[in-house]
Amino acid sequence: MTIDHTPRQIFDRQPLASANDRLILDIVRRHGSIARAQITGHTNLTQQSVHRLIEGLLERGLLRAGAALKGARGQPSPTIELVPEASYSLGISINTDSVMICIADFQCSIVVEEKLKMLPSDRENTLVALSLALERLLERYGIAREKLLGLGFSMSGFFVSEDRAFNAPEPLRDWSLMDLRPILEERFRLPVWLENNATTGAIGESLCGVGSWCQTFAYLSFNYGFGGGLILGGQPFHGFHGNAGELSGIYNAAEGPKRPALQYLIATLQKNGVDIHSIETLYHRFDPAWPGVEEWLDDTMPQVDRLVAGLIAILDPQAIVFGGQLPPALGRMMIDRARLPSQRDHRYGVGPKEAKLVLSETKGDASAIGSALLPLRFRWFV
Repeated sequence: MTIDHTPRQIFDRQPLASANDRLILDIVRRHGSIARAQITGHTNLTQQSVHRLIEGLLERGLLRAGAALKGARGQPSPTIELVPEASYSLGISINTDSVMICIADFQCSIVVEEKLKMLPSDRENTLVALSLALERLLERYGIAREKLLGLGFSMSGFFVSEDRAFNAPEPLRDWSLMDLRPILEERFRLPVWLENNATTGAIGESLCGVGSWCQTFAYLSFNYGFGGGLILGGQPFHGFHGNAGELSGIYNAAEGPKRPALQYLIATLQKNGVDIHSIETLYHRFDPAWPGVEEWLDDTMPQVDRLVAGLIAILDPQAIVFGGQLPPALGRMMIDRARLPSQRDHRYGVGPKEAKLVLSETKGDASAIGSALLPLRFRWFV
């Protein structure tokens, strides 16, 4: 047996700009296009410092002049915007029955989002298919590979070790309980960030969905299993072990089959004669009139109500987002039936203000979008 003594390549995952540069870039990202004169007001820096930082970012090709902003009086104000082709980021999202690949540009806009026509049960076969898909997409969209700054990889499951090994659902056994980062870095030749699908779904929602009006929310990820992600003050909250938002953990063994995981809805539908065998088919074909839907809601909503009450009591979020692979029509049924704490009796007949229950507003797969934005966020923004 030949032993390979070649050292594994170590990929740099450090920020690519100073803290103040990242602050300026993030302000511009959040506004899309902003008058130069307005940027200082969003910082604690002097006008001279902001001017110097902007000039440096313009010289590096990260910022460019945008369309003039017409004000109430005087000359139009010059604006600044991010250069979309300055950098790109790759995202991969693995669910029990879907494989998504996504590329985002420097403006955090999605260039392409594609679902591979395969199941991810075999890790090696899936990685080969993803590698081929990446090269094809880079060529199609004219993106130089050296412009890719990293890979955000997300998967269903929770972390069980310091190297962020996943404990994934049974259909993803081949991906579980191993250090995936070196495997992915060797395959794609990029620095890799690992996160679970629920948290990247929350990140995608924060940057491309309800985050446009809400800075603190809980994201409920309804997939084959059930989990969540937390956005506090515009930033994802990971917890000490990286498992903040692992919402299924609040249910005991007896309650497990009644938690809002879509695998149990499929089982209930099949029991009632509905021919549904995958989460993807459930999403695209869902019919509220199917026999078994009401039965599942009756079994599941008490657990959802308890979870919503707990999130409101502990986090006091502005919103609770129903997302993941949840069919929108089913999400609306659940929101309509949810019993909020304010509907209970309170002292003096007055209850606290509570979170809005809303459907995901992300256009596309939130977890895949969030995965693609991970490297951009960590390397260029705040």
